[in-house]
Order: sequence, then C-alpha cells, then structure tokens
Amino acid sequence: MSYRTIGIVDYGVGNLASVWRALHGLGYRCRISSDRTVLDATDVLLLPGVGAFPSAMHALHQHDMVDFLQVQARLGKPVIGICLGMQLLADTSDEIQQTAGLGLIPGAVQELADPATKWHIGWNGIEVTSDDPAFKSSDGRSFYFNHSFVFHAPTEYVSGVARITQGQEAFPVAVRRNNIVGLQFHPEKSQAAGHELMGKIIEGVCHA
Repeated sequence: MSYRTIGIVDYGVGNLASVWRALHGLGYRCRISSDRTVLDATDVLLLPGVGAFPSAMHALHQHDMVDFLQVQARLGKPVIGICLGMQLLADTSDEIQQTAGLGLIPGAVQELADPATKWHIGWNGIEVTSDDPAFKSSDGRSFYFNHSFVFHAPTEYVSGVARITQGQEAFPVAVRRNNIVGLQFHPEKSQAAGHELMGKIIEGVCHA
C-alpha cells in the first residue's frame, strides 16, 4: 500500500471517475480538485482529458490552472498527462485552430499522418523506445486508445510508439521529460497492463 496522494486535476474535461478508481485500486490516495491549495498538497498531479485541445486549454485557463501546472512542473513536481492530457503538455496543437499548450514538453500536436486512418480507437500494442525502467515491462503489451491527433515530440522525449497498421510509420504514444510524463492511451481503461504501468510511472517519477 502506497501512502502517496495523487491530485487529479478537475477542470471539467476528463474521465475522472475511472482514473480515480484505477489509482485507488493501486493503493493511492486521490484528491479530485480544481483548488490550487488542495492540489499543491499532493505528491503527483494527474491531468486527464477528453475532447478537443482548444476547449480543454480554454477550460484550464478558466480554472486558473495553466500557470499553476507550469510552475509546479518546473519546480520538479511530478505531472502525468493522460490522453488529451498528454497532448496538453505540448507547445502547440493544430486541432481546429492553432492553440498554445502548456509547453512542458517540446513538440506539436497534429492530425494522424495516415489519410486512410482518421481515428485510432481500440486496443493496440506499444513499442518501448527508451531505457526508462517504468516502461520496460510494457513493451509489446496492448493498451486502449481513442484519439485522432498525435503529439510529435523530439526523439529524446519519446518513451513509446505505436502503429495503426503493419508497416505504417510509428507515432509517439508515451513521452517523458524528467518529472513530466504523457500517455496517449488510457491506462485506467487498459486493465492489468495499464494499471501496472500507472503504478510504475508514479513510483518512477516520484523517485526521479
């Protein structure tokens, strides 16, 4: 049983209940909140997200979360972004309109490159591309995806990639920059593989 407390950022855009259940099942205490004081008192900040990039960034600004997340991350607090939450870590996104992100990991969010595939949804295996021990045991395992845009980050920050079809160019699905981690897939919906990876990432960033 871990005594770490995870602050799940509530800005009105995200699958909060399933994330809470997965983390609680791993033994973590969770606080779902948009209150800076509550989130500041946690060990890890988790940024969920479902929907479009511009509306999510607007919601973060409305909840006065943008500066807070940027400062916390730069002070060394672990920040984990899931699905759209991963994309929000980027510098910019082309979804709907050019929109600035949190700028915590360099890169840009763009539409899936394969014109025949407009959406990546369902179970798919990932290829681990870094030596990060948090990801090592997840190589080749399947996780649940649901997205149509991709966070293109520099290779040095990419921890895992996926391909929709055999032979297709791989695209990033996991990124890490020191204490900041992004996962394009939904670990909370990915059964044992996802829950195991979540625990390893949390412990990994907390010990970094």
